[in-house]
Amino acid sequence: MKTLFALPALLLFICYTAAAQQTCMTESSIKAMDAQWEANNLNPDPEFFKSTLAENFIWVHNHASMIDTKEDVIKRTEIQAAKGTTNTRSRTQSEVKVEITGNTAIVTGFTVVDRGPTPTKYHFMRTYVEVDGKCLLIGNHTMAIPEGE
Repeated sequence: MKTLFALPALLLFICYTAAAQQTCMTESSIKAMDAQWEANNLNPDPEFFKSTLAENFIWVHNHASMIDTKEDVIKRTEIQAAKGTTNTRSRTQSEVKVEITGNTAIVTGFTVVDRGPTPTKYHFMRTYVEVDGKCLLIGNHTMAIPEGE
């Protein structure tokens, strides 16, 4: 009789453990996803942005000098992909840190973007959320760091 009660509890525990292990909300998976963000900004793939950006995505650039939505980012990458060119030579991340609370991850760090003649260093903060088992980028804030700082 005890076995009848223990078996469903064991099955629930196994299912819960398996589901927990399959979450995208881990430091390594978020760092990998963020590295993909950088790679796809260097070599634009519109499909990546279509599947990775939340519908209400927002990207605030330098003191709100420009604000992009998901639609804006996809449109820009479609144009770049169609032309087969981008004005960016390289994007290099450093000091990437991930803080996870529940279904939300905040990623901070620096990216040096080389568009010539002088590379620009940006501080970034991106917010990822897990929705129905999939991690999506919901917000990005980038600030250029003045030379010498």
